[in-house]
Amino acid sequence: MNKEKLMRRLSSLGFSVQEYRLFLDTHPENEEALTLFNEAKKKYDAVLQEYEKEYGALTLNGINSDEWLEDPWPWDYKEEEK
Repeated sequence: MNKEKLMRRLSSLGFSVQEYRLFLDTHPENEEALTLFNEAKKKYDAVLQEYEKEYGALTLNGINSDEWLEDPWPWDYKEEEK
């Protein structure tokens, strides 16, 4: 799957997970909603893992979250002498 399709899939699944979570906040005993939440979360995690494997971390807590520490910081750049 290409990057754009993965992002659309992540967005859709992320929305579903959030909606189920909000519903479960007010209906914690609803087994069907809990099952749907768990299924959506499992799918979201799988697509997120696929995306991060192919294109890198989406969040600071992603699989490559410490790579940004290796980049030069803004004050590490020296102004070119003319």
